[in-house]
Amino acid sequence: MVVVDKFDNFESGVSEVVGSSSVEVAAAESGVVASAVSPEAIISSPINTDNETNNKSYSVLDMFTGQISSLGDFASFCGYTFIWLCWRRPRWEVLAHSFYTIGVLSLPVVMLTGMFIGMVLAVQTYSQFKAIGMEAVLGGVISFSLVRELGPVLAATMLAGRVGSSIAAEIGSMRVSEQIEALASLGTSPIHYLVVPRFMASLFLIPALTVIADFMGVFGGAIYCTKILGIDDHFYWEHGRSLVGPFDVLAGMFKSVFFGGIIALISCYQGFRCEDGAEGVGKAATQSFVLSFVAILFIDLILGIFIDRVQSILGFPTNTLGGSI
Repeated sequence: MVVVDKFDNFESGVSEVVGSSSVEVAAAESGVVASAVSPEAIISSPINTDNETNNKSYSVLDMFTGQISSLGDFASFCGYTFIWLCWRRPRWEVLAHSFYTIGVLSLPVVMLTGMFIGMVLAVQTYSQFKAIGMEAVLGGVISFSLVRELGPVLAATMLAGRVGSSIAAEIGSMRVSEQIEALASLGTSPIHYLVVPRFMASLFLIPALTVIADFMGVFGGAIYCTKILGIDDHFYWEHGRSLVGPFDVLAGMFKSVFFGGIIALISCYQGFRCEDGAEGVGKAATQSFVLSFVAILFIDLILGIFIDRVQSILGFPTNTLGGSI
């Protein structure tokens, strides 16, 4: 009896060993790896959740501090640009090239954009003013909207895409190919050589391009209103002259100076902090346009409030539709 019991115990042990080995072989064949963590450790997962929450909070905090650091870095970049702008004049060859690429090459796009803006304004406003019998004042409405607001903003937005992206991509490519480091090793300041000429060209030529866009917008609106909508030429130009004053033209040019400066600074800064590779260059060009567009809208809001306050303080007349009818 004792021998039989020992034999039975031996068979049961062998079967347990064989069964466990077969389970392990099946788990290995199915690609499942047995975990050494006990079920109690798996159930106590709130500790892992807290760690994930802490990691997320740390990532949000790092993102916030990174944005603040980038803002400070951008302010320092602007400070160095203004220092070099006042300290030494760029070479005429470099300055002329920047004036040509930013100003002359942007003329066709600016002229077409301004003309179509004026035509679109005529199309969108004609039916509303005709319903109240005031279609004759379209010349004043189109001229005032273009000169005071839409002309500078839309021209700056278009130039941010055409000029800003080009500047960011060009400087970003130089950053990736280590040409900026080569300039610094030769004793040349990259900010003075690359940033200051583009900043001066944008500061001086974007207001001039804005005036051209305003003129083409008024001209395009006049062609559509007088030739297609049948509005009398005399009333179109007379209402435009009575509603738009010299202060409105100067206000639009004043805005465009700030628009040109911020486009150049943001685009150059994004090019200088460009990441490696073609993806980094494309990302720098995209961010330069997006940030320039947001900055244009924000500056337009601030300057609009400031110009209205100045107009009321200095006593400049506020033109209204009632005074032009």
